[in-house]
Amino acid sequence: MVYVQGLGWADQSVSLILTFSGAVLLIILSPLVDGQLCPTRPVHIFNFGDSNSDTGGLAAGLGSSVNPPNGRTFFRSSTGRLSDGRLVIDLLCQSLNVSLLSPYIDSLAGSNFSNGANFAVVGSSTIPKRVPFSLNIQVMQFIHFKATAAAGSKHLINDEGFRKALYMIDIGQNDLSDSFSKDLSYVQVTERIPSVIEEIKNAVKALYDEGGRNFWIHNTGPLGCLPQKLSLVEKKDLDPYGCLSSYNAAARSFNEALLHLCNEMRSELKDAVIVYVDIYAIKYDLIANSTKYGFSTPLMACCGNGGPPYNFNAKGVCGQPGSHVCEEGSRFVSWDGIHYTEAANTIVASKILSTNYSTPRIPFDFFCCS
Repeated sequence: MVYVQGLGWADQSVSLILTFSGAVLLIILSPLVDGQLCPTRPVHIFNFGDSNSDTGGLAAGLGSSVNPPNGRTFFRSSTGRLSDGRLVIDLLCQSLNVSLLSPYIDSLAGSNFSNGANFAVVGSSTIPKRVPFSLNIQVMQFIHFKATAAAGSKHLINDEGFRKALYMIDIGQNDLSDSFSKDLSYVQVTERIPSVIEEIKNAVKALYDEGGRNFWIHNTGPLGCLPQKLSLVEKKDLDPYGCLSSYNAAARSFNEALLHLCNEMRSELKDAVIVYVDIYAIKYDLIANSTKYGFSTPLMACCGNGGPPYNFNAKGVCGQPGSHVCEEGSRFVSWDGIHYTEAANTIVASKILSTNYSTPRIPFDFFCCS
């Protein structure tokens, strides 16, 4: 696969996916995941977020079991990721031909943090800010990590490395989800959004004060399209594609506020590069045009309990007794009712790399080639 100006990775990846079956998806996209971009200096990435980018923090930090069949597609065993394989963060790292990020909390296992660290943990949100592992706590952990590196530890990242590193933030979904789970109205949920945005702003400024200058910020996906939400809500206000309209409207309100924040900070922090990525548009397109991408049941979980239409039951979640899983290689968007399959994550990553969903349209490899 070759990068084509104007088409990028995404269009070629998708056309190949449509041509062949899901069983050879990894072969088709091997140039993407093996790294075709151009690191000309050491690449350091620090990620902050929730389960969408947790590469093992929950298991390492709380000792929580993430049982098979999680991890079956790529790793062939559970790695603490809530997916059958790689997450978007994994695929983005591999596009740069760098090692997958180790969870910061897994430091006792002798992890190598020479290319950065992942502070994301399953269930994380921005508020309340003092609860592990909120965004605020993750940033505090980073500051501790940086101080340890400055003291001459084996982390191998100097001041220049921290200054030129890429700081990724992917959080907010749980703030919206938790609000709805408390039976708050749509108006009440959206009234909490400014507080969430304020915490993200505080996080960026704290990282900036620590020397960070390169920021990559993902908005949140279509919450109302998650099989978990669809199965739990009794009165469903569905859009034409079967998603919960109010949940998605709240996600779009959050995303609009986040875009405004990024534009505001770009003007305020003159020497910082701040890229906003529209994950919502990418993921909603997967649902709305699922057949184009080879997905036949975009609103049903591959791994879960209950069968159609959503295959989600809180008493039989993926990896727990009572759950069932689709055949390996099956074409599902949702893995467990909340998180995406590797097949879906691969398309999401390819579209991110295309720059078509970024504001400004800066390539992901900009931070390692400049």
